[in-house]
This record gives sequence, structure tokens and C-alpha cells, in this order.
Amino acid sequence: MNENTETYLNHPTFGLLYRVCTLEENKELFTTLYAQRLFFLVTTTPAGITCEPISRSDSRLLVENRLRSLRRSGQIQEYDKLMVVHHRTFQ
Repeated sequence: MNENTETYLNHPTFGLLYRVCTLEENKELFTTLYAQRLFFLVTTTPAGITCEPISRSDSRLLVENRLRSLRRSGQIQEYDKLMVVHHRTFQ
């Protein structure tokens, strides 16, 4: 997980989306670039990309689940990076 690389996605309705974090292989959390009020679960499959809108509370839960997973697996550096993202996004 390389969170130093900024990743953007152009949504046809909501414009430029910014990647908050990678959740698991082929799943990432994006938010609107400026307001960071609308969140999207982006899934990449061989058939293409799906962009599902999800609530702020569901987004926060997904990030917190990822944090627990990183902590359990001992990936402390990735955990610390994601904790900064969590505070910046949800606090």
C-alpha cells in the first residue's frame, strides 16, 4: 500500500475524486476532492471499474476495519500512515 502516491479518478457526475486509501486488493475508498463529504467504494475487476456511493459513517467503518487489519498483521508503518489519513478525513 503506497499512500504517498496521490490517485485521482474522474467521476462523470461528481467530478474529480481523491483516493483516501486502499482497503484491500482491488478496493479503494475515494472522496470528492474539495468537500470530502461524499465517499465512494471503487472496485476494480477485469470487467472494469465500479464506483458505489457510500455514507461517511460506512466509509469511516471501512477505514477503521483496515486499521485493525494492519495492526493485527504487524504492518506498523502502513498503520501509522493510515491513522494520519483517518484523522485528517474523519476528525
